[in-house]
Formats: sequence, C-alpha cells, structure tokens
Amino acid sequence: MQRKTIIWIIAGLLVVDQAVKLWVKSTMTLDESITVFHDWFFIRFIENPGAAFGFALGGSAGKLFLSLFRIAAVCVLGWYIDRLIRRGAPTGVIVCFGLITAGAAGNIIDSMFYGMIFSESAFAQAATLFSPGGGYAGFLHGKVVDMLYFPLWNGHYPSWFPGVGGEPFIFFSPIFNMADSYITTGVIWLLLFERKFFK
Repeated sequence: MQRKTIIWIIAGLLVVDQAVKLWVKSTMTLDESITVFHDWFFIRFIENPGAAFGFALGGSAGKLFLSLFRIAAVCVLGWYIDRLIRRGAPTGVIVCFGLITAGAAGNIIDSMFYGMIFSESAFAQAATLFSPGGGYAGFLHGKVVDMLYFPLWNGHYPSWFPGVGGEPFIFFSPIFNMADSYITTGVIWLLLFERKFFK
C-alpha cells in the first residue's frame, strides 16, 4: 500500500468523524436523543471530558495528560505506519493502524479546538460555533463529543446477584463516537485476523 492511499483513508475517516460531531454539537442540546432504529440505536448527545466510550478522566491535569498522550500516540502511530509500508506489511495491517490513528486524531481535534470555537453546550440550547462570547475552554481542554448509543438489551440483574440484584441493567450502555469505533474496529481486526503478521 502506498503512503498517499493510507493518508487519504485516514483523512476521509476524519472528515466523517468531524462532520457528525459538528452537526451534533451545533444542532442538539445536551442529552437530547434522536431515535434511529426503534429502541436499540439512538443519536444521544453527551460531552466527554476524558477517555473513550464516555469514561471520564477527571480534572484539568487529567484532561491535559490525556490530550498530550493522544498527540504522542498519533505521532508514534504515524511513524509506525510509515515503517510498515517500507517493510511491505499486508494491507489489512496498515489499514487497521490507519483506523486506530484516525480515531485517536479525531478525538484530539475535539480536545484541541472545540473548547476554543464553540460556546458551552447546555440542556436548554445547542452550542454556537464561533460565538461572540468566545469558547468555553482553552487549548487542549475541549470536551469530546459522543453520540452513538446502542442499548441493545434492557433487563434486570438476577435477584441473587451480589450487590445489584434486581437492579436495572442495560447492554450496551456506553455512548461513543465515530473515532472510538475506528479504534475499536482496528484493534479487533488486528486481534482476529492479523496475528500471523506479528508472529
């Protein structure tokens, strides 16, 4: 695979990720939900100050660390993809690392710029792009936009289950974004189909 091919793939994935996030951020209020398919697929807008799939890493220092870690990871991944291409690695391996790189970069963009270019999202109104009042956070401190919600099964824990017996249970409850799905897809594909290469 040529370098320009994987660059175009990563760029295309980033465009899709950012287009969805910009639409959600600028048109939906916090926790607003749009039903896509019956009761198992929703567009539900939340903002995530931390890690992937809605998991938070608290505090300003934690947010800064996570943003810098993502930037370093993207740099290392870019270097590694170039090395894989030079070695003539299988296309599937290169594409998987391209997916992971695009996912990490997509969430970095949110952290780097969304706090500077958007007003604060609220439960009563959507955020404004390039608001006259300025952004809601500084560089590298923006919140990541999440919106994909798949509550595939609703039920209750068995009554005998320690601590939570009888409590409601939802599978799959995390809310995530396109960038998170790129990373997950890339990692799962590597584990399932490309292990032979790493041997």
